[in-house]
Amino acid sequence: MAIKPVIDIDLEIEDINNFKPKPNDDGLRFGKIFTDRMLLREFKNGKWETGKIMAYQNFSLNPATMVFHYGQELFEGLKAFYHKKTKNVCMFRPDENAKRMNASAKRLVMPEMDVDYFLTSISKLIDLERDWVPKKRGTALYIRPTMIASEVGLGVHPSNEYYFYTILSPSGPYFPEGFAPTSILVEDTYVRAAIGGTGSAKAGGNYAASLLAGKIAKDQGYSQVLWLDSKERKYVEEVGAMNIAFVIDDEIYTPELTGSILPGITRKSVIQLSKDIGYKIHESKISIESIIESIKSGSLTEVFGIGTAASIAPVGKLKYKSNIYQINNNEIGKITQSLYNELTGIQYGEVEDRHGWLYYIDS
Repeated sequence: MAIKPVIDIDLEIEDINNFKPKPNDDGLRFGKIFTDRMLLREFKNGKWETGKIMAYQNFSLNPATMVFHYGQELFEGLKAFYHKKTKNVCMFRPDENAKRMNASAKRLVMPEMDVDYFLTSISKLIDLERDWVPKKRGTALYIRPTMIASEVGLGVHPSNEYYFYTILSPSGPYFPEGFAPTSILVEDTYVRAAIGGTGSAKAGGNYAASLLAGKIAKDQGYSQVLWLDSKERKYVEEVGAMNIAFVIDDEIYTPELTGSILPGITRKSVIQLSKDIGYKIHESKISIESIIESIKSGSLTEVFGIGTAASIAPVGKLKYKSNIYQINNNEIGKITQSLYNELTGIQYGEVEDRHGWLYYIDS
């Protein structure tokens, strides 16, 4: 059974009068268009206040608001899909996003939120905005829950006030090329996060730390950065916007969760789907040198990224130091394709949801 929303929560819904035209599914880009409404809930005096669904609008924040100075900010990313079989709208594993948001909040000394409230309030927002959910395969309604420190004042300490808000964006593929081989540059100078730091939290600061290396990669014609561990610059960790996996001798290898990389929900799902299909999958430390040797020997046949925004993204080219390596003749591999078909098939209602991962939006 797919999980169902809890409906009895404290939530105000404001009437809105101005509605934007809905975009055509064709040509949708990622994260460029936003729906008519948003969700806002404030944390004050040690407790969460009543949430509110309101017109999408700007915030007015004091220049001394603490998020600007001390970086207490976290977010989540998930998607709602048009389910072809039921003709309904469903989110994919939003309970996992709620749990991960709370784990991030704990690490950043921010208030946690009841999982049922997270699920039900966002479900209601999507229900009101369901006409914005695109129906074309490869598109989805991207959901961005965010929490920021909203207390005004200077001085390094956790904020006592916070905004939790959620915005929605009908989106196309994360990469302009869609489900096609992309290219990655291995970064061996800069680091994104260290064990003991905030790498396992979905915090904005982690992404800020990745931007310079991302620009360097883009300037060289690469789509993403592949990060190595911060201590030895030896072990593969994750790509800028997603986790990573390698197919060596027809077995899948993905870096283990050590505390410095994000525990991806799509990663977790792909691990389960790999087992369902019958692929052998390993979560372990993987050195960049072993990856290069496997490419040279021909035993490495596929590389793919794994993440909510990009789903499953095949990799066709990898650059390490001054050497460029082509993966599978820059073509999509059979294992990558089968996992993509299985994952997206569940999300769009073409494959049975065997694990109850879909959360239907009741109207």
